Amino acid sequence: MPARIHAVIVVRPDGATPAAFHLKRTLAALDAQSRAVDAVTVVVCGGDERLTGLAADAGAGVVVAPASTKYGAAVARAPIAEADALWLLTQDTAPEPEALTALAGALELSPSVALVAPKLVRWDDRSEIVSLGVGMTRFGRSVEAADGELDQGQHDGRDDAMGADVRGMLVRRDAWERLGGLDPALHGADEGLDLAVRARLAGGRVSLVPAALVATAGDGVAGTLNPSSPQRVRRRAYARRAAQLHRRLAYAPLITVPLHWLSLLPLALWASIVHIFRKDPGLIAVEWAASVVTAVRLVSLARARRRIARTRAVSWSQLAPLRVTRAQERERLDEDPDAGVGGHVRSELRFFAGGGMWLVLGALVVSVSSFTALLAWPVLGGGALQPLQSTVAQLWADAAFGARAVGLDTVGPADPFAAIVALLGSLASWEPSRAVVALWVLALPLAALGGWFAATRVTDRSVLRIMGGAVWALAPTFVVALTQGRPAAVIAHLLLPWLFYAGSVAHRSWSAAGAASLLLVPVIAAAPTLAPALLVLWFVIIVLAAVLRAGQGIMRVIWVIVPTLVIAAPLVWHSVAAGSGWGLLADPGVTWSGPQVGADAAGRALLVAGIPTTDLAGWTSILPDGPTWWVPLLSAPLALLALVAPLTVRWAAGLAMLGVTALGVATAFGAVGVAVAFAQSTTVALWPGAGLSLAWLGAAGGALVALDTGLAPRLAAVRGAVAVVATLAIAVLAMPALTSAVRGTSMLELGTASTLPAFVAAEGRDDPDVGTIVLTPQADGALSARVVWGGSETLGGQSTIVNTRTEPSESDVEVAEIAVDLVTAAADDVVGRLAGYGVEFVLLAPADQPESDAARSMRLTAQTSLDQRETLDSVGDTVKGGLWRVTDEVAGRVAAPAGTAGIAAAIAASQLLVVAVALLLSLPTAASRRAARRTPRIVGPHWKEGR
Repeated sequence: MPARIHAVIVVRPDGATPAAFHLKRTLAALDAQSRAVDAVTVVVCGGDERLTGLAADAGAGVVVAPASTKYGAAVARAPIAEADALWLLTQDTAPEPEALTALAGALELSPSVALVAPKLVRWDDRSEIVSLGVGMTRFGRSVEAADGELDQGQHDGRDDAMGADVRGMLVRRDAWERLGGLDPALHGADEGLDLAVRARLAGGRVSLVPAALVATAGDGVAGTLNPSSPQRVRRRAYARRAAQLHRRLAYAPLITVPLHWLSLLPLALWASIVHIFRKDPGLIAVEWAASVVTAVRLVSLARARRRIARTRAVSWSQLAPLRVTRAQERERLDEDPDAGVGGHVRSELRFFAGGGMWLVLGALVVSVSSFTALLAWPVLGGGALQPLQSTVAQLWADAAFGARAVGLDTVGPADPFAAIVALLGSLASWEPSRAVVALWVLALPLAALGGWFAATRVTDRSVLRIMGGAVWALAPTFVVALTQGRPAAVIAHLLLPWLFYAGSVAHRSWSAAGAASLLLVPVIAAAPTLAPALLVLWFVIIVLAAVLRAGQGIMRVIWVIVPTLVIAAPLVWHSVAAGSGWGLLADPGVTWSGPQVGADAAGRALLVAGIPTTDLAGWTSILPDGPTWWVPLLSAPLALLALVAPLTVRWAAGLAMLGVTALGVATAFGAVGVAVAFAQSTTVALWPGAGLSLAWLGAAGGALVALDTGLAPRLAAVRGAVAVVATLAIAVLAMPALTSAVRGTSMLELGTASTLPAFVAAEGRDDPDVGTIVLTPQADGALSARVVWGGSETLGGQSTIVNTRTEPSESDVEVAEIAVDLVTAAADDVVGRLAGYGVEFVLLAPADQPESDAARSMRLTAQTSLDQRETLDSVGDTVKGGLWRVTDEVAGRVAAPAGTAGIAAAIAASQLLVVAVALLLSLPTAASRRAARRTPRIVGPHWKEGR
């Protein structure tokens, strides 16, 4: 055995556990060694008197070092000149009684052995291995050979490895001095691996001694931190990544060092993308910090390379057999797919076996029966529906910052809803308007599918999941939106259950957070009135994560709102700067004043029942003279079940669902009767149905909670009956709307490819700069004027910044003056002014039917004036109205202000970047799927009774 062994214990009082607690056990363990240590030196970083007193009482020498001293520098302060071997310990490494005997015996076996390393086990559980050998990949990544495994002797036959953890390592003093000790640039990670690599290059051997057990708490004095908190995970990742990059530069051939150095920042960018895909965005800052620090520490790099060059006696090729291969790395880093957390293994989804597929197929049959005529329609019209642009390029042009498709010279941000329309139209790129028809036909089965999946977050009972899907698909506000032709409301209702499905578990994983962040964007874009309620829910979840989960997962929840903020920022900025912030709540798309409840007591009572229209969701058309007082009561079973939910075993989930319902009802109450947009000369109230969709989500979820756990075991048999009764009641409530198309009371109609005459549509199909001024007589004798660019007004071409202006802009005044001059025979040169703005056509559209006397008078006066103008050529009467063409030379459309293209590019780049990040986060990986299988599908505590 070596004649004299000197143990060096480095103590730094900045760990998670008081250093004195660990040091007492370590000193006691040294005193209990079967082979006594010849000398002990305790290096106290920071000069704590209690720690120095403990060391002195144990008979150890004490060296005081500055508090910031790293492990390698602290060991170098110990007086080891008379020792033959150096035992590297820390305050939290307590060796077992036979550890030194086994280590010294292995070191003495052969003079070629430069250092030996023990088996590190957990401080509080010696049956779990912390480290037993460390390997290294070709690019310098360190790979632990056995960390986290239960010690069943499976590795006791190993005695050779590339390197080992520095804690507990026994090193020959001559080798230690020849190698120059530990590399101080490694920042607490891979010091032992680097020392072992340099020892092998110097011609020495490295041996593992599995029989020598050393317990370690992982408090970070040496080696890597125990990842017991998110902060420690980031610190550990930084230390490992910085060490890997430093060793990559230190070990590389000199000729390739500049290339490696130049690749540091590009690799950091690539690694950032990989971290996003692997659902570890918190490591992006760590990656960049490690890369930048490594890039600037050239002095440390030069010192490390000189140390290697001075002692190297063998070639690097001799270490190649010890490198970790890609296959070995994947095998080691791959997690056990069957390992559960807390003993939980997620149950099967049972979409087919549980009846989910039959529900969707049934909803498809009902949809086809209700909207049979739509199957032959190329364009859907009526209500707030309009055709889509004819090409995908024009669809996405409407979604970009720039000149708007309505208004004389309006330049500004697009509505986020335009991007949804563009995405929808792109699915039928050959004829985009057919995508809206397909959406209407598939709306009911898609709603049933979304409702079924949302129900899986509440219950695992098949019958209740079917109830959830059916109730969601038959919601009065949804079927009314379908029959009235409200595309934004339909899209919001279809996406809300998926937002609940992903958002309710966003705190668990980055995949769910990424999916929720992508879903929140179109939900807010289609239903801006939901923004306040969803913001409240987001804030509540953050508070709960901070209080109940000690902040765990809070960054995932915070991320959920980031894409929405980035996408909405241009429109918000423009609207607030223009003094029309309230206009942000306007319903997107076509501004249409359709039938809905009023702000009186009767209207609010219908909202409480989930009904957004005064015709009781169509029942007054079936029973025009019969009693209809009972219709709102059809929602009562669902409401009563939701109210019972907080009284069940799952009271927390019940309260949450009731809170969602309250927020939805409050949103509907706030929306009804409030008008922030204008359709010609008419103010248009906000649609309260979006708030009712949110309220319906909460009520349906609460009802499922009540039925899932609210019945005593002896009454469990009636669960299915109650679910059927509640679902049938909602089906009866939805029946008039679902049969309205068959009965001829639906507002849906066969649409046209353009809202403008065919002559204009042909001109503007490929030229979006073809301008048309549309004049529409009003019922009170006034005249409405608007400018449309391209071949048609479109669903995606509508603009909130135009439809919600409360004060006329200069271009609005100009359009009004031109319109008045056009219908006034005495006005001269008005057509020239029109041509100067690039407007080529004048359309005198028909007034709303039935046409009033004042509107007829205005129409005839305007027609006479337009016919008399020599610079207007009458194209003729069309179904869209009378059309004239400007015969003067028409100038090009007014150019956008300088810098508009740059602003548009910057906005598009930032929005695409955040969407790409969210998309990468949402994509599942093998690891995220395994993690999901180890967490319950249902949110919150749930009943364990059989299904």
